[in-house]
Amino acid sequence: MTVGVALNAKDAPNEVDAAVQLAREAADDGLRSAWFGQTFGADSPQLAAIVGREVPGLQVGTSAIPVFGRHPLVVSSQALTAQAATHGRYHLGLALGTKLLTETGFGLPFERPIARLREFLTVLRQLTRTGAADFHGELLTATTPVPARVAGAEGGVPLLVAAMGPQALRASGELADGILPYLAGPRALAEHIVPAVTAAAEGAGRPAPRVVALVPGVVTDDVDSVRAELTESLAFYEQIPSYARAIELSGGRRAVDLAVIGDEKTVAAEVRRYRDAGATEVVFTTTEIAGDADRRRTWTLLGQLAG
Repeated sequence: MTVGVALNAKDAPNEVDAAVQLAREAADDGLRSAWFGQTFGADSPQLAAIVGREVPGLQVGTSAIPVFGRHPLVVSSQALTAQAATHGRYHLGLALGTKLLTETGFGLPFERPIARLREFLTVLRQLTRTGAADFHGELLTATTPVPARVAGAEGGVPLLVAAMGPQALRASGELADGILPYLAGPRALAEHIVPAVTAAAEGAGRPAPRVVALVPGVVTDDVDSVRAELTESLAFYEQIPSYARAIELSGGRRAVDLAVIGDEKTVAAEVRRYRDAGATEVVFTTTEIAGDADRRRTWTLLGQLAG
C-alpha cells in the first residue's frame, strides 16, 4: 500500500511555486504521491504536470475533474500531456461533480450523471490508449479527424473515479482502473464499496481495481480545535447524497466523524484500518489545517508508513 497527500497551496503568493515546494517536502518525507483537487481555480492536470516534472519519482494525480463542463477530447489532451511531462507518473481522477457547482458554475443541467460518466470513460479509454476515438453516444460525441496521441504518453493514463454510490461503482469497475472514495471509512469500504467495484471489474473481465482512499486527517495534540475547524469545512459534503450515504455507511453522523485526528499512534492505527478494509492506497487531505508544524509532523508519520 502506498501513502500520499493532497496538496493545497491556494493561499500562497504563487500557487504553482508553493505546490512545487510542498511536493519536494512530501517526497523528502518519503511520501509516494501528491494529488490536486479541481474546482474553478488552478488547472489540476497542468499543476500535476509541473510538479511531477519538478519532483522526479513522485507520483502525481488529479482528484478529481468533474465530467460536466468538460469534453473528453480536451481532458484526454490535458492528461496525455501531463503523462508525457511526468514520464508515466500521472493519474487522472474524474468525478460526477455536484448539482450546485454544475448548474451554478456552468449553467448546465445536472442530469443523467451516471450515463455521462459511462460515455466519458468509454471515450477516454479509447483516446488515452490509442490516440483516436469514434464515439457517438446519447450525451457525447467524440471523433478524431486528426490524431489525438501525445508522444511520450503511449502507455496511456490510469483512469480513476471519485465513486461511492452503487451505480458509479459499477461504472467505475467496468470502465475505469480504480476509484477515489472520500469520506468513506473502513466499514463502508469493506462492506459496500470495495466489494461492489471489485465485482463489477470481475464481471467485465478487468483487473482488480485500485482503491485510493482519500482521508481528511492530521497528527496533532490540539484535537478539539482541529475537529471544530474540520466540522465547519467538511459540512458542505453532508448535503451531497453520495457523501451523506458514505458517511452513514461508515458509522458517522457528520463528515468530521470520518476525519483522522490525533497523535502518531492514533493516525497510524487508522491508516492500517483502511489498508485492512481494502484500500490499495491512502491519501491524506487537509493536513495543513492545524498549521505548518502539525502538517510536517503528519507527513513525517505518513512517510514512515509508506516506507
